Amino acid sequence: MTSHSDKPPYITVIGLEVHVQLATASKLFCRCSTAFGAEPNTQSCPVCIGMPGTMPVMNRKAFELSLKTAAALNCRIATHTKWDRKNYYYPDLPKGYQISQYDLPFAAGGYLDASDPKGRFPTRRVRLIRIHLEEDAGKSMHDERHGTADSRIDLNRTGTPLMEIVTEPDLRTPEEAKAWLTELKLLLTYLGVSDCNMQEGSLRVDANVNLHVETLGGLVATPIVEVKNMNSFRAVERALEYEAPRQYESWQQTGKTFQQGTKQTWGWDDTRGVTYQQRSKEESSDYRYFPEPDLVPVTVSEQQIAAIRDGLGELPADLRLRLEKTWGITPYDSDVLVSQGEPLVDYYLAAATQCGDGKLVSNWVQQDVLRTLNERGGTIADFPVGPAALGDLLTRIKQGQLDTSRAREVFQRIITDGSTVAAAVEALGIKQVDESELIALCRELLAANPKIVADIRSGNEKAAGALVGQARKRNPNANPKRVQELCVELARID
Repeated sequence: MTSHSDKPPYITVIGLEVHVQLATASKLFCRCSTAFGAEPNTQSCPVCIGMPGTMPVMNRKAFELSLKTAAALNCRIATHTKWDRKNYYYPDLPKGYQISQYDLPFAAGGYLDASDPKGRFPTRRVRLIRIHLEEDAGKSMHDERHGTADSRIDLNRTGTPLMEIVTEPDLRTPEEAKAWLTELKLLLTYLGVSDCNMQEGSLRVDANVNLHVETLGGLVATPIVEVKNMNSFRAVERALEYEAPRQYESWQQTGKTFQQGTKQTWGWDDTRGVTYQQRSKEESSDYRYFPEPDLVPVTVSEQQIAAIRDGLGELPADLRLRLEKTWGITPYDSDVLVSQGEPLVDYYLAAATQCGDGKLVSNWVQQDVLRTLNERGGTIADFPVGPAALGDLLTRIKQGQLDTSRAREVFQRIITDGSTVAAAVEALGIKQVDESELIALCRELLAANPKIVADIRSGNEKAAGALVGQARKRNPNANPKRVQELCVELARID
């Protein structure tokens, strides 16, 4: 395997196919529920299992959610699109075909940028080939508990609306792929088109990967491998980290280069951390596509498309940029805040508006609010310290009424008993120390610590930090920052 520190003698070329289950209450062509977790085969009907004589009817909501996604991804939206039958046999596909879209998808082109807020790689623009709608198949459940290797079929998922997003092979590293998927998931959840829950199958990812190997005769391409069975973004990253060196090793042994019809499908074994060959990749001709005779084409007017684009609102990338420009926070900080969702961003904005210090509020939200939420559970909507209270608390820090340590005591007090900032300050006995009283305290400490005085006078101002703890023991309300400043000033004067 090639180490990350060494530049490999090849370019990794990655394209992604993302299947997104849309947030509809019913399936794509019938009224069966899409709710997750029901008993097997309790959410199916003659339409979604393909009984003779049944007629599908398109779910308008599913199509509208798809158009919303296409607009947000800067796609060209077709004013005329149709449905096609994709024919193949599999036990969990009772009709023997899947209603999908082939030559006239509802959206094409478009792009989404992948970036790293920590700056580990430059922003990568990933172009989209197409977005189309299709119905899901059922689910095969393999039972090997008693050595019988029985398989059962659950048709609850059959007919669930899926939106397939296909990218150009524009990604070059596993880290870029993970970052792009993270950004796509964030966009989809902001739009409300899917919950993107990978554990429940609401978002599934396949990766097409091959190498362009540097040779004396120029770049040569290895066969394309489609990697499946990746159940998390981390699994996608790990699979690609493994697959690229594996393909290079295989190329060194066989010398095989890309030829039409040589695509393969490999699975990812997350436990063993390896990919394994499953089958040769089918071509579109293998599916014998033909127009779906039971569904009419769908037309969308330019006015409808314009209305969808106008109604998108502020998308995550624009929101991050606004937070950075308005409040002076870093790309990393804005990414953390926006990734938590709109409710947390609204909380941050309310607190920052009151306090006036966007960086200070960002630090507290990330370090104290989010940590407490993780420990306690719940949502920001029912968090005991509301945005007004946090803004009030941090304003007192800015004005020198509280130091950070005592402010955290107030914060915890509010969480414990739900009191106001003022009530918590009073209950904790926090009072501002008069400047003359603080000067007198610092003089006493300096008199008792001549070595520290000598260190300060010799240029080591940090030595005064040792006196802060002593000051706090004598008076818990003594401001640590002011104590240190006064000790340095007095040591030089006295």
